Amino acid sequence: MKTKYRLISTKTDLEKITRDLNKEKSIAFDVEADSMYHFKEKVCLIQLSTKKEYFVIDPLQIQDLSSLNILFSNSDIKKIFHGADFDVRSLYRDFNIKIKNLFDTQIACMFLGIRETSLAAVIKERFKISLNKEYRKKDWSKRPLSEDMIEYAVNDTIYLIKLAKILEKELKKIDRISWVYEECEILSKVRPASLNSEPLFMKFKGAGHLTCRSLAVLEALLQFRLSTAEKKDRPLFKIIGNNSIMKIVKEKPVNKRQLEKIKALSRKQIDMYGDAIVKAANNSLTLPTADLPVYPRRKAPFLPPEVSLRAKAVKRWRDSKAKELELDPAIVCNKTIINSIAIQNPVHLKDLSKIKEMKKWQQREFGRDIVAILKNETNEAYN
Repeated sequence: MKTKYRLISTKTDLEKITRDLNKEKSIAFDVEADSMYHFKEKVCLIQLSTKKEYFVIDPLQIQDLSSLNILFSNSDIKKIFHGADFDVRSLYRDFNIKIKNLFDTQIACMFLGIRETSLAAVIKERFKISLNKEYRKKDWSKRPLSEDMIEYAVNDTIYLIKLAKILEKELKKIDRISWVYEECEILSKVRPASLNSEPLFMKFKGAGHLTCRSLAVLEALLQFRLSTAEKKDRPLFKIIGNNSIMKIVKEKPVNKRQLEKIKALSRKQIDMYGDAIVKAANNSLTLPTADLPVYPRRKAPFLPPEVSLRAKAVKRWRDSKAKELELDPAIVCNKTIINSIAIQNPVHLKDLSKIKEMKKWQQREFGRDIVAILKNETNEAYN
């Protein structure tokens, strides 16, 4: 059976529905973007559902989406997402939308100890409904969108309000709802990564194992790929994939024949980019040694033996507590927090507030245990 929805493609219609929806207690949201098809991704569709109505907003047709802020800024309305990190960043990046009163059903699932937390898996488990994922990798920037694509997008929101209600009830039953609320509040404030001037190889997997000469070749290839992707309005991986780039870096071809022998690129890629790739490699190979890039190494600080012992003690407690709560150990206390605790060695509950990585719910729920463990570890060290 087809889902009945309203497609909103004018500013007037958007303003009207946002005024009407501002009376709702909960609204479910999702977005579709075009990251697999363009250099700079953008939000191409915004889906929202209430208990009775389903809407699809087309931001490519509406120039001004500022009226949406009526909903997103209203803290009386619960905004329900599943896996909201991408959505929060994208809505802020494209429309300067800030979300108040966010509830993420994926986070809720994680804090209930559910292992498979994808939306399709959760809906299947809870409601015995199989979501169609056929259009997940489609180009959402193309217009017109087919009826089947729009219905697929709508279906990602229509079960969220019911799901959220069930998960909140279960979380309250085991006294973890405040944990999730705090995590969702933190998630609502994530923002897109800012541009910086560091070399591109700093975000390339495996770069840290390369020689300085190879780093120079890698950086040249990455800069070429970036400029080409921008000119062609294509995502980076559709110009040259990371595995292909690493093959070229290791072999360092100085002519097209050598490039062909590597078999890192298709014939089409060699025809389009071969000359530029060989030129980039040659230029990098002739760079003076003094001009070669160096991968920055952060020297691990020297930690006294007692710090290591404290870290091991906290980790043992963490693993035991996670098993008891049936949670992923990283949720209870991740490695960064464990190391900070071991280094700062808080002796009183109030000292835990100085550990910036710790959430308030972690300090509240586990603070006494942690301080007691550290005290016991100190006493054993002196005995």
